[in-house]
Amino acid sequence: MKNYKKLYINLMLVASLGLSTSCNQDFLEEELETAYSKAYYDTEQGILDLAVGTYYQVFALDMNREVPLTANESGTDEFRLGGDPSNRLWNSYEAGFGSFVTVSNANTVAAQTNWNNLYIGIGNANQLIQSATNIASTNDAIKKVALGEGYFMRAYNYLKLVRQYGGVPLKLTVSNTVELEYTRATPEQIFSQIIDDFTQAFNLLSNTGGPNKITKDAAAHYLAKTYLSRASEINDTWNSSTKTADLQQVVTLADDVISRHPLANNFGELWDFRVPNGANERLPELILSADFNSNQLTTGGNQQHLYFLSTYDQLPQMIRNTAGGRPFSRLAPTYFTFDVFDKVNDSRFWKSFQTKAAVNNRSGNIYVNGDLGFMYIINKPSDTRFALTRNDNAIIYSKTGKTIPVVFVAYAGDSFINNRKGLSSDVRFPSLSKYMDGSRLDFNATKGSRDVILARSADTYLFAAEAKVRLAKLGTGSYSDALTYINAVRNRATYKAGENREAYTDGSAAWTTAVQGGRASSFMPENSYYESNNIPVATTATNLTIGSIGALPAEDEAVITKLGYTTDYDRMLCLVLNERARELCGEFHRWEDLSRTKTLVARAKAYNIDAEPNIKDFHILRALPQEFLDAVFKDGRPLTTAEKTEMQNPGY
Repeated sequence: MKNYKKLYINLMLVASLGLSTSCNQDFLEEELETAYSKAYYDTEQGILDLAVGTYYQVFALDMNREVPLTANESGTDEFRLGGDPSNRLWNSYEAGFGSFVTVSNANTVAAQTNWNNLYIGIGNANQLIQSATNIASTNDAIKKVALGEGYFMRAYNYLKLVRQYGGVPLKLTVSNTVELEYTRATPEQIFSQIIDDFTQAFNLLSNTGGPNKITKDAAAHYLAKTYLSRASEINDTWNSSTKTADLQQVVTLADDVISRHPLANNFGELWDFRVPNGANERLPELILSADFNSNQLTTGGNQQHLYFLSTYDQLPQMIRNTAGGRPFSRLAPTYFTFDVFDKVNDSRFWKSFQTKAAVNNRSGNIYVNGDLGFMYIINKPSDTRFALTRNDNAIIYSKTGKTIPVVFVAYAGDSFINNRKGLSSDVRFPSLSKYMDGSRLDFNATKGSRDVILARSADTYLFAAEAKVRLAKLGTGSYSDALTYINAVRNRATYKAGENREAYTDGSAAWTTAVQGGRASSFMPENSYYESNNIPVATTATNLTIGSIGALPAEDEAVITKLGYTTDYDRMLCLVLNERARELCGEFHRWEDLSRTKTLVARAKAYNIDAEPNIKDFHILRALPQEFLDAVFKDGRPLTTAEKTEMQNPGY
């Protein structure tokens, strides 16, 4: 599967003769020139090659673009606008964000990009299903694996579509001619089809080849995700007859998947990328990953390492380097993300964000490369140690006795006076380090080699926890039933006895002396745990167990109070969403989680300073792209303006 880009160009244009050809007028006018004809998909090799290419379209293509962050992280409580405004509108919801997205520059993600990519993948999956079904073969690689993969990938893309847009056109067959007339299926119909497809995949596939191959457990995980989505608040106008059974299915499926995918012993293992195809990309916790490699003959690669980084290379004594990353600086963590962690007892913040880096461009006579170059102190609101948010050459690093060139403080005396918004007023911020990739050719290279985790069992645990909360509301079981699953995830996040709490690593740690383009490395194997928490060195084990629903952690109680929740159900759902933020921050789940639970608007208003003035209730669904609406016909003619409005989601 590491070569799936090679077949992509030759296969995809032919395979995509589905809804995508009717939704994009430019595509209709393109001459399709390919090394293969559609007859190739009547052969076993053609089917196998099509499966490889469809993997790329469905799982990997987005990861060398900005669609994952605009669709699933921008405009939430977790992230705000970073230092680059290319995709500002996806975060701010301001004028210009709708069926068209006003272009800022060539990096702006258009309204139709995600929609078109998803339907191209569906067209490919339709061809795969048709070819694998029709061919006369007894080969399990065709009749079970390829067919099961086709059903999975079609369901996977429809699940994304219904969670982003609500009801969408449902296209299940291959189109051999241009089709222009489409109507929207209801969300209920879409969910039924998704469940049917994932069930087909579950019945056909084995548990061989994961996480880079689709397995039975991947189908079970996404079935659980689908049932949970169908049972969520956004569907409450029609889901009452299926809700209880759906939630019970979530728990059954989750328990089964969890039994074969134990959590990694240490949260940091998930992000300790040392070599492409290495140990951390094969952890048992992983269920499905988008597959990448270090072959420089392929293009694109995983580019998510670019987007969550602060512009460290503009700070004193610093210069861009491979270990530090190339900072496109699209998204920055919010104060919700800073404050939702118990930063004394929970290791996940410190293993997810970079808070220190080393001098790597020394000037003058004070510093040498390797000294502490910058630091972020992510302290508590009650901390009164610091007068200034930014401190230049003012704070001494205890290990060297030298002042640190620059230190940023989350809560300082001047953080929120004179219209300042703390670190949110600056383009500097702790960088999410989950995608850091030191395997790149040089400090300007955009092509990354590490896989992207799409599904892991910590997520599955939290599916089950949320289902238990929802079942308790319906009168089945108690709210405390969810704590078993939540505590399993939290207990993994604790510091173990003897663990060095200031130790830090990321995906660039293994490349600190090589592939640096002649520049010193800025990687520093420590974080600001002690400077931020202002506590003595500790080596005892920590405890994050929640013993009672009536005594939730202080970090959760603060969110509950801010959002005004009082009922057990609202409090516990808030806890689950907070736990998902702590565990899965930046892993491309957040917008859809908040949308389906109808908590997006309240949380964005409370925690995202860019979204707060503009987000409205209708933003829990995306606008259907104008490009699609302009291409659709009815009774042999283009839609009228009134018909386009009727087909569009409300508010747009």
